[in-house]
Amino acid sequence: MGMKLSRLLKLFTLLFVFVGSAFAQNPTKWILESDAKGKSLEAGDAVSLTVNAAVEGDWHLYSLEQPKGGPIATTIKVAEGSQFEMIGNAREVSNPKVQPDPNFIIDGKPLETRFFTKEARFTVDLRALADAAADSIALDVRFQLCNDTVCLPPRTKRVSFTGEEDVKRTAFSAPSSASSQSEPPAIQTTNSQTPTDLWSFIWLAATLGALSLLTPCVFPMIPITVSYFTNHSAGSRARSVRLATIYSLGIIATFTLLGMLLAIFVGAAGINLFAANPWVNIVIAAVFLFFAFNLFGAYEITVPTGLLTKLDSITRSHEGEGSGIIGALLMGLTFTLTSFTCTSPFVGTILVSASQGDWQMPLVGMLAFSTVFALPFFVLALVPQWVSKMPRAGGWMNSVKVAMGFLEVAAAMKFISNVDVVWKWGIFTRSTVLAIWIAIGIILSLYLLGKFQLSHDSKPERIGAFRLVSAILSLAISFWLITGLFGAKLGELEAFLPPDLDGTSSFRVIGSGSDELKWIKNDYPAALARAKAENKRVFVDFTGYTCTNCRWMEANIFTKPEVKAEMSKFVLSSLYTDGEGEIYEKQQAMEQEMFGTVALPFYAIVDADGKTIATFPGLTRNANEFVDFLKKGQN
Repeated sequence: MGMKLSRLLKLFTLLFVFVGSAFAQNPTKWILESDAKGKSLEAGDAVSLTVNAAVEGDWHLYSLEQPKGGPIATTIKVAEGSQFEMIGNAREVSNPKVQPDPNFIIDGKPLETRFFTKEARFTVDLRALADAAADSIALDVRFQLCNDTVCLPPRTKRVSFTGEEDVKRTAFSAPSSASSQSEPPAIQTTNSQTPTDLWSFIWLAATLGALSLLTPCVFPMIPITVSYFTNHSAGSRARSVRLATIYSLGIIATFTLLGMLLAIFVGAAGINLFAANPWVNIVIAAVFLFFAFNLFGAYEITVPTGLLTKLDSITRSHEGEGSGIIGALLMGLTFTLTSFTCTSPFVGTILVSASQGDWQMPLVGMLAFSTVFALPFFVLALVPQWVSKMPRAGGWMNSVKVAMGFLEVAAAMKFISNVDVVWKWGIFTRSTVLAIWIAIGIILSLYLLGKFQLSHDSKPERIGAFRLVSAILSLAISFWLITGLFGAKLGELEAFLPPDLDGTSSFRVIGSGSDELKWIKNDYPAALARAKAENKRVFVDFTGYTCTNCRWMEANIFTKPEVKAEMSKFVLSSLYTDGEGEIYEKQQAMEQEMFGTVALPFYAIVDADGKTIATFPGLTRNANEFVDFLKKGQN
């Protein structure tokens, strides 16, 4: 038995190694060459360098120029803190191939991209800013690799005469003297994820895993799990633990594998754009409403009995060779696949939140998510007899289902409001969504107090303590939401509310009264022109209509007095990248070109000529950290 379990654990390990290796692949080798190697240079001396790349297998390394909608072009910049500046731009020595690329489809046709196979050569000219050794030269090369079926995430290598190393973006960066508008921010060889950020991310993933347990797809699996393990866990305590562990590992492994495959083939940025699509949001809202009406008793959704019969048959056929292990594993896999429809929005949120990290971040996030998600079912599988002692299904179960139905309707409003802000209906505004949530809370309170029943309900004989407390809590939340209608900020909840903006205006206002900040919206040239006229720098906010982290920052960080005081020193430019139209495509391409990412939110400080001064990726809950970034952007 130990051998069987050991083999299964090895199988899960191999799956994770396989997925991780897709992120960790390094099919290129970069070498820096120059006649100046080993020499001392004086200020003003020029030096010519050759950057060579060896490309393994059938991978494509993309050239310095690419068509719109294509892959990330290779860029070569002087490393941060260098005593050298570039003379002109990097140039290609090798001739790239130009042919249709199946990885990039525009209007139904493969886009013609420019790429190198096997090897590529570039030249770069530098000028010394001070007396320095040529051996101190280091260049940052950002590039993307694809083959005929898959693209790897973009990465940056720091190349010097001593070799190459991976580099990662930091929260803010200072420009080199050769920076330009299209120049990516400086990059350092430190990880952008601080320990606090990591634990905050793990906490987010774990919280989403807990919330996923409340989705309707999960409910049918509770009695199924209890029934299955009641029939198959007879015997020793060790056998029960073994089967419960395998069941849970099946859930964890499948969720993590699915999440990692999404991150590989779609990418966090791709999920971000996918999540902003109005049609996708309509489908998600429809799913929530569909399950809500199921919980209200309008119709019944059941798991096909044929599936359960098949699982049971497979399990019994392997009893002799695995004592139920294969059946428990299949149960875990099946559970994950049947619940993924409802949990995919939560998975997408994790992957988008991890978009500023490396492949380890999606892996850590999915492990935290799936472990919390699997934990209750481990308990159910381990001690099914406990559940048999719970109160039998009846009126209390109907009440729980109806309450969950109301929460599903409330969740659907979030996705419908996403559609509204992109298509500019002007109907599901912040006030409208709040009003609907308030109404849901009041109606739920009345239902829990027995003031009305649904068709499959019976009038409760008495109002128990739990129902009474739940009704009071629901009513209290409704009164708290009412304060939001009069301008009060609702903390964490603000992230799920639509932004306050006028879709036809060239300006955008965040906050009110003394917290008001006025922005130039979707007009970057106008922001630069005003900055030049007022002798200021520009704070650029790459944001999205459906970006929950953007809303949270606007409500909880931008409005803090110390942050507002620093932001008021800038011309504020708000650029949306997830709308429908040419302007949004241009702004997304601009973020990609300047900073090598399309993740949201992303903040940058530039001067009146568009030169990058500092950058700050993602969300922070530390206002002092953001103030420090703003002050450095001023200096």
